[in-house]
Amino acid sequence: MSEKKRIILHVDMDHFYTAIEERENPNLKGKPVIVGADPREGKGRGVVHTCNYEARKHGIRSGMPISKAWKLCPEAVFLRPNFELYDNISREIMQLLRQMADKFEQWGIDEAFLDVTSKAKDYAEAENLARKIKMEILKKHKLTCSIGVGANKLLAKIASDFKKPDGLTIVREDQAQQFLAPLPVRKLLWVGRKTEQKLAAMGIHTIGELASYDPSVLIETFGVMGAQLYSMAHGIDKSEVEEKGEVKSISRETTFEEDTADFEQVLTASDKLSEQVHGDLLKQKLFYKTVTVKVRYENFETHTHAKTLPTITNSYDDLKRSARELLQHYFRPERRIRLIGVKVSNFTSIQKQKTLV
Repeated sequence: MSEKKRIILHVDMDHFYTAIEERENPNLKGKPVIVGADPREGKGRGVVHTCNYEARKHGIRSGMPISKAWKLCPEAVFLRPNFELYDNISREIMQLLRQMADKFEQWGIDEAFLDVTSKAKDYAEAENLARKIKMEILKKHKLTCSIGVGANKLLAKIASDFKKPDGLTIVREDQAQQFLAPLPVRKLLWVGRKTEQKLAAMGIHTIGELASYDPSVLIETFGVMGAQLYSMAHGIDKSEVEEKGEVKSISRETTFEEDTADFEQVLTASDKLSEQVHGDLLKQKLFYKTVTVKVRYENFETHTHAKTLPTITNSYDDLKRSARELLQHYFRPERRIRLIGVKVSNFTSIQKQKTLV
């Protein structure tokens, strides 16, 4: 008896942060909205975390310096991120998606893969399930998502990006190469800018051109990755949908509006980061033992320094005090600080801790 073909969904929330902001403030709808620093305060430091589709029409993209976004679209609404709100909504949506899947794999705050092989006997049932997911998210959270359905993670991921926002694209296995062929190679997972440029130099611009290229030349040029590129161009991906492992660390960081040599300002920011990290610890029911701080000076020179505590704890006071002590090492009146971060690691769960006491 042959093994049943897999059916994978990739769910991708549409411009997640800005969609939440528009939901909270309907007056923002129809306007270009950018979540990041406010360019009118200080020197407009920081980057674009995300932007809505109206802002993208002006050439604005995630990761762009906020100062450049301001030049491209000064009439946009610039908002500081509300990570606590975004995290809470993400957690609720991911829990809903997890219940819909045989296997579940979260990607970042706003994406997830669902293996629904036993829940959908064919693509018609998978389409019904995808529509149910979209309806549930819209009803419960007043947010839209785009869903791709395919025989593997690669096809589902590319399909979810095919029609945005609020899209639903199904790519059956026998349609894979026809679907992929006209798309740019950058659409493939793991193909970044450098690989794209290298392929372009070989005359390869589309996935179809990559699929018809001599695989031996690809392997000679890219090594093992060459074989992987050739397989992906043919719509082949055997990677499993799997829950990520245990959390290894929790961290928060902040970039100052202006480089600062005011150590009281640095300590105040550190206390705020410690408070945020401590909130995440409590939500995930974790105890920590190691505290790490990160410091980036005005010339982008970056240092980290860690301290392991004598006992496991979930104390905010221990975290705040340790971060402050570690930062003392980096304070130099003649050196201005651009960014600081606070991280905790070396975890055990509350459940495990109860068995130790």
